[in-house]
Amino acid sequence: MLFKTSGVVFRLTKYGETSIIVSIFTSQFGLQSYIVNGARSKSGKGKIALYQPLTLLDLVVYHKETGGIMRIKEAKCLYPYQHIQTDVSKTTIALFIEELLNKTVKEEAHADELCDFIIRSLINLDQSEKPENFHLTFLVKLARHLGFQPQNAGEVLGGRVMDYEEEGALNKIIEGADVAMTNQQRRTILDALLRFYSMHVDGFGQMRSLSVLREILN
Repeated sequence: MLFKTSGVVFRLTKYGETSIIVSIFTSQFGLQSYIVNGARSKSGKGKIALYQPLTLLDLVVYHKETGGIMRIKEAKCLYPYQHIQTDVSKTTIALFIEELLNKTVKEEAHADELCDFIIRSLINLDQSEKPENFHLTFLVKLARHLGFQPQNAGEVLGGRVMDYEEEGALNKIIEGADVAMTNQQRRTILDALLRFYSMHVDGFGQMRSLSVLREILN
């Protein structure tokens, strides 16, 4: 059957000579895999651009409950980014978010709410005038959608000690408040949040994009 849904591209993989398999987190069905034939052919250059990671899409898709790789009937860009591709800070944060989503978002439960959150967050990142703390706020808000929302800094730290000002800044981020901080405070809080994720997400491992993020936002 055909269904309309919005979605966020998580990753794409080459398939055969000219096709791709694209993983899209959809508001209707959660994380799904779709085959796009001819996307890597000479005539499909515009098509593959539509399936780059974190592209926001409006889709008409074929779906069957038995699972497997599905097909896309129609796809168009829901929101064309204005700044993420050209602003190095936003590009780096987006790469971090891309890796984070691929590590953590596996389930289809509450797909509509989670998909809407991801879409709104990426649009906000694109439009943000001060994105320095965006990745920290995103980590906290995503944790809420994944079911392990921290209530305070103490839950994130898990018995570890943090500088008084850093702990206060972390509490403000958890509360959803804007807060000014130094690069060192930002780094310490990021490390604490990633340790918190590693305690709640099986196989979380290391973030490959972390070194680049630190360098660009330093």
